[in-house]
Amino acid sequence: MIEQGEQAPDFTVPNQDGEHVTLSDLRGRYAVLYFYPKADTPGCTEQACGVRDRSAEYERAGAVVLGISPDPVAGLRAFADKYGLAFTLLADEGADVAQRYGVWSGHIERTTFLIDPEGVVARVFPSVRPAEHDELVLGALAELSASA
Repeated sequence: MIEQGEQAPDFTVPNQDGEHVTLSDLRGRYAVLYFYPKADTPGCTEQACGVRDRSAEYERAGAVVLGISPDPVAGLRAFADKYGLAFTLLADEGADVAQRYGVWSGHIERTTFLIDPEGVVARVFPSVRPAEHDELVLGALAELSASA
């Protein structure tokens, strides 16, 4: 698994609209890259809706949120529409990105990487529980902002 202090591996994958997103294009602000197993399942829905409900807090913290799963683009679009998810969902259909980040073991292990504006992994949250996700990540963003 990629660890804190390492350069975040760059990638380009399609989002829920089929538009390609490249991680390095987001430099200059924090990126919350959260890996989840499958769209529209209970835990993944809870996690995504938590991000949705706290999107203003992520924006105030200067962070862009990227949810990434092995789901196809059409499945992500349906998931976003069903739950009103206005943040970016990424389709890692071959699990190539998950493998590069070390969170693939036949399925995605729910893990969040907080990447700083220079592209370095500032925090790693392995096996994060959906109900605790936003508190942990927003707390880390506040801590990093205070020390900057």
